[in-house]
Amino acid sequence: MTDAAKIRGKVVVITGGARGIGLATATALQALGAQIAIGDIDEATVKESGIARDFALYGKLDVTDPSSFESFLDEVERTVGPIDVLINNAGIMPTGKLVDEPDQITRRILDINVYGVILGSKLGLARMLPRKRGHVINIASLAGETHIPGLATYNASKHAVLGFTDTLREEYRGSGVEFSSVLPTLTNTELGSGVSGPKLLRSAEPEEIADAVVGLIVAPKSKVRVTAVAGFVSQLVNLLPESVADGLARALGSGEAFLGDVDAEKRKAYEDRARSA
Repeated sequence: MTDAAKIRGKVVVITGGARGIGLATATALQALGAQIAIGDIDEATVKESGIARDFALYGKLDVTDPSSFESFLDEVERTVGPIDVLINNAGIMPTGKLVDEPDQITRRILDINVYGVILGSKLGLARMLPRKRGHVINIASLAGETHIPGLATYNASKHAVLGFTDTLREEYRGSGVEFSSVLPTLTNTELGSGVSGPKLLRSAEPEEIADAVVGLIVAPKSKVRVTAVAGFVSQLVNLLPESVADGLARALGSGEAFLGDVDAEKRKAYEDRARSA
């Protein structure tokens, strides 16, 4: 059976779907015949993206608000159909040393990146379990397997997403509901605006993450890392003695872009949007 045949007709919900990885994933899945519903806190942009691509449903969604999330999923099931796949993609990535991170930003990272994923998974699961089918895909990060200076709270949030998703995979084994994590390296989106990736490791493109999600829906497994090279390095580093692993990370330049003043203007604009989101 072709990829398109396995995806055609599936109802897919994507949070943070107005731009970046979320929009690229929505576009790729729609091209294979899926019915797409995107939600995003940015009401104007999600409407613009939804209209431009003629998605089945689009609208404002605050992943930190249970009423907003449940109402959005209710509307999807009422107007499009039972949800087959829920992709918890919404996230933010402010950078800088922890002591300089405003508490408002710290809480916002955890609210969106952790609580939003937990809430979405819980609400999606409640709909999928009675039908004994469904797939929850949580967009994590290779930062969830590593430690990168300048991303302490973000790292913590993505470690949480990985542990949470793996636990659900075991907790609901045999239920008919699948759970997967996607672990991208730094990706060329607004999320990573103003920073550059480690030396020798290229950044990923949103379409590569979208392709990885397509692959997971076609053939579910616990996790996929993007890019393959960055994923290999991440796994290798975790097998090395701590001093060697830390030295290798420093040699690759991990963290330098996150602690330095790399395009400070773009970073500030992004963090201001994170505060107001």
